[in-house]
Amino acid sequence: MNRSLFTTLALLLMPLSLLQSADAPSARPNIVILYADDMGYGDLGVQNPESRIPTPNLDGLAAHGTRFTDAHSSSGVCTPSRYALLHGRYHWRKFHGIVNAFDQPILDADRTTLPEMLKTKGYKTACIGKWHLGWDWNAIKRPGAMPTKEAGKGQGSFAPNAFDWNKPIPGGPLSHGFDYYFGDDVPNFPPYAWFENDRVITEPTVPLSTPKQTAEGAWEARPGPSVKDWDFWAVMPKLTEKAVEWIAQQKQDEPFFLYLPFTSPHAPIVPTPDFIGKSKAGGFGDFVAQTDDTVGRVLQALKDGGFAENTLVIFSADNGPEHYAYDRIRNFQHRSMGPLRGLKRDIWEGGHRVPFVIRWPGVVPAGKVNDGILSQIDVFATIATVVGADIPAGSGEDSYSQLTLIKGDSPSARDTVVHNTNADGYALRHGDWVLIAAKTGAVSKVPEWFDQANGYTRNTQPGELYNLRNDLAQKHNLYAAQPDKVRELSTLLEHVRAKGQVR
Repeated sequence: MNRSLFTTLALLLMPLSLLQSADAPSARPNIVILYADDMGYGDLGVQNPESRIPTPNLDGLAAHGTRFTDAHSSSGVCTPSRYALLHGRYHWRKFHGIVNAFDQPILDADRTTLPEMLKTKGYKTACIGKWHLGWDWNAIKRPGAMPTKEAGKGQGSFAPNAFDWNKPIPGGPLSHGFDYYFGDDVPNFPPYAWFENDRVITEPTVPLSTPKQTAEGAWEARPGPSVKDWDFWAVMPKLTEKAVEWIAQQKQDEPFFLYLPFTSPHAPIVPTPDFIGKSKAGGFGDFVAQTDDTVGRVLQALKDGGFAENTLVIFSADNGPEHYAYDRIRNFQHRSMGPLRGLKRDIWEGGHRVPFVIRWPGVVPAGKVNDGILSQIDVFATIATVVGADIPAGSGEDSYSQLTLIKGDSPSARDTVVHNTNADGYALRHGDWVLIAAKTGAVSKVPEWFDQANGYTRNTQPGELYNLRNDLAQKHNLYAAQPDKVRELSTLLEHVRAKGQVR
């Protein structure tokens, strides 16, 4: 019999279920989101020629994937960026600030989250790491329990016995589409304890104590209930271990989604002893090096499990670097914000333009650099397109599918994105232009020496206007010189805020 005819007949006789299962892995890739905390644009080594921090695993991820140089978080702080990532929606449509200790959940019950969408396509889902989107603490709070004031700190908290720690806590990851959760909720917020699924594993019985020094900066640990002898240095190693274990438990015929929001390099800056001195940028640099090591271990776990070739890996960060970055420039000659102006909280570029790398073998080009505008809110619609999921009405309304962009086949699906941290300060990016509809793009205090050393002057106009193609560092305010452009972008900002995205 003719060989080609034999092959055709064999395929026709093959059970349909086998054909479908053969196609399933490529149609439903595993998805891993690695989300750093307070890691700046210039902390990614391959992105900063003058970096003092080694990031070989992230550099390798970029070498085997595509690095996006114009990617943005929704906010300059952490909770809003996480909300936007998981909902595909600008945070400022609902709120601006962070979820504080023992606050209620901020995710919307009537809007679909990314893991909820993926579960409709048969995905197993897990969140391991920093949650920071709230829990329903009232469900386990004892009757009459009231917050107390910590002497000299001016922050309200609760005594350890204010809660019944034996009860499940609703409103967390398991209430929003995750099958499994392990983490410490927020590294510098109480309760200082390990969570698994919807429970605290070990009861916090004492107020927090921080007797040792951090490697850099302040503890920034808010007072409240803690497990006795809570070890901040053990947090990232434990999260890494759990992520590797969870990946090893997965099956080839069941796609999975792992959302791994790191607690590093956010304060408290606590690199473990084996990473001390790994960088030339102090304690923070060492903590970034440890973060990079976690990335390497997760990527190795994917390889060991036989998942690497069919896994879409996204690496990014929630916002720019903390204010310690200014001293890091003077002390170590390392610019965590790279060539950008601004840090965490700011609506200048350094507050929200973040590292962003995607690896997906055979789909996303390897070793490429892409300068298309990309927002983390686009992850939602992009993944929906990848897996063929329907986005329910009222969900993901600000998200664009960027699948053709990440495949290198076309320009960005968006040319407009809104940046915001506080209620009284918005910025609009449109094409090459950025309008800052506020007196200044700064939210964090900028040292005078930094402005003087970098040629920045105090703004005397009602707002700021920059052309990023010619002025990425945002040094030349064109607000007074380009009134027509200011009016055009101001009108566009009002439209997006009032009516939604411009498509």
